[in-house]
Amino acid sequence: MIEVIDTGIAPSSGPINDCVRAGNQVWMVVISEDPQTGEIITGDIEVQARQALNNLKQAVTAAGGKLTNIVQVQVFLTDSADAKGMNRVYAEFFDTKPYPIRATVVVKELLAAGLRIEITATAVVDGAAG
Repeated sequence: MIEVIDTGIAPSSGPINDCVRAGNQVWMVVISEDPQTGEIITGDIEVQARQALNNLKQAVTAAGGKLTNIVQVQVFLTDSADAKGMNRVYAEFFDTKPYPIRATVVVKELLAAGLRIEITATAVVDGAAG
């Protein structure tokens, strides 16, 4: 059975959830949006990556876990030149070994105007959602 986790992040207007749990596994998707308003935070890749990763931290915390519970991350960037800046910010959040596995993919565009990054992640979290 799938449980939708209330992350406290403004819900999407589309037919999607940003965080779900099935058993002890949690799947999340985040972008660089203001958690209260849902508006896209624009700026350079470091600004956007920091907001997206703060949202990821908020989502995994709402599911009862921490960043160290994340086992897999997929990063979607609209420009390969952004990888270096994204990696700098990513290292601030994932600074403890073992690191999650990660794939970084460059895509033509993301759905929201001005969006440079989207992140999906999977975590293993014991216990009930917080």
